[in-house]
Amino acid sequence: MNEKKYLKWYQKVAYGSGDLASNCGYALISSFVMLYLTNAVGLNSAVIGTLMMVSKLLDGVSDIFFGGLMDRTKSKMGQARPWMLFGQIGVSACLFLVFSIPSMSQSMQYAYFFVFYTAFNAIFYTANSIAYAALAAKITKNGQERVQLGSIRFIFATFTTLIISYNAMSLVETFGGGAKGWRTVALIFAVIALVVNTFCVLMVREVPDEDITAGAQKKESAEETAGGEKTSGGTKVSFGTSLKLLLKNPYYMIILCLYLVNYIYSGITQGSAIYFMTYYMGDPALLGTFSLFQLIPVMIILTLTPMLVKKFGSMWKMNLYARVITLLMGAVFIFGAINKNLPVMLFATFIRNMAGGPLTGTLNALVAETSDYTWRTQGVRIDGVMFSCSSIGVKLGGGVGSAVVGWLLALGGFNGTAEVQSAGAVNMIFFMYAILPIIMGVVMAILVYLLKVEKANKEWDEQHLKGENA
Repeated sequence: MNEKKYLKWYQKVAYGSGDLASNCGYALISSFVMLYLTNAVGLNSAVIGTLMMVSKLLDGVSDIFFGGLMDRTKSKMGQARPWMLFGQIGVSACLFLVFSIPSMSQSMQYAYFFVFYTAFNAIFYTANSIAYAALAAKITKNGQERVQLGSIRFIFATFTTLIISYNAMSLVETFGGGAKGWRTVALIFAVIALVVNTFCVLMVREVPDEDITAGAQKKESAEETAGGEKTSGGTKVSFGTSLKLLLKNPYYMIILCLYLVNYIYSGITQGSAIYFMTYYMGDPALLGTFSLFQLIPVMIILTLTPMLVKKFGSMWKMNLYARVITLLMGAVFIFGAINKNLPVMLFATFIRNMAGGPLTGTLNALVAETSDYTWRTQGVRIDGVMFSCSSIGVKLGGGVGSAVVGWLLALGGFNGTAEVQSAGAVNMIFFMYAILPIIMGVVMAILVYLLKVEKANKEWDEQHLKGENA
């Protein structure tokens, strides 16, 4: 039986454009804020890393809090869209302010950075990104459309990251270089993000919840409770009850860990890339070339991901096979990097990112499956809190990755004002960009293997539908 379709093609594109807006801020900060702070402002990388880590701890607490607020929101625009719309105003403002550190004492500069970096992540980006992630489950109940939305949004994300990686440094120089150049570039991307985010919000609409498993779910939705009280998909759930429901879902912690590790990996590679190209390869312009070989294959494979999911029969099987390929290509990249063989490095980068793309494109759909598992087994819909794992992963994971870059740079003896770096600093940069990612890739493969939520949902449906039809 064909699933009901909810979205026109232009609504899918409009939803995906929301990740263009999101990455105008995220890509700029994750890839370049450390460089801006160490080289343009002259701050210490270890102190910056520590401030990022503390900020991200606060940020992690706010994710579930905002998810709970979204679940209890009632408005004409729905639950998610208001948070996405108004959160972006703060995101754009803070993006500009983070790259606009004024001339003052160094201790005040650290404090200034911490305040606005934390506001960017823990408040405004949290509200916006949780709402955006949850919106995929709220504008369609069709599983195939959700996979399509995941692919389309990450095509926009990778395209935006590619544009920023290729052009940020040249734009900074075009607008005067140094702190002035960074400030102007941040303003440009802040305005673009605000306009595109508003377009995304206005082009889609949230639809009411529908029973997932026909008669079986109708019976159970009013009987299953999260604390002794009767609930249903439309009932408001307290924050404490939402947390209990998360703990009852064995797949939530798995996908949360997967999000964290994936974006720690991303934070480390993005944060260390400009240092690797500049101080190990000796050519900062290679950042654009490597970004091209990282992001183009992802954009290609994301267009094919819905078809691949259908061919393999599940997101789980497809992602597991893909993880094996990424690990093999990681080893090939290390070989090429040791010998500074650029063609081998680019080949390994291309294939590794093509194999890694499907996971990126299906993460949102996997969270939706995980949320549906709670809906099936508990009879309660907590999309906002459930999708907080995506925001926690993106921000906490990316922040930890950036912090690790700062700490390891300092440990290796990196000096941002020196023209030539020590052998220890260069070796540490090599470790961060070439070796550490393959270690994290092993962890990701294990987590993908454990994430069998699709199978669990199918088994639940078969059991309860069989009982209903008996």
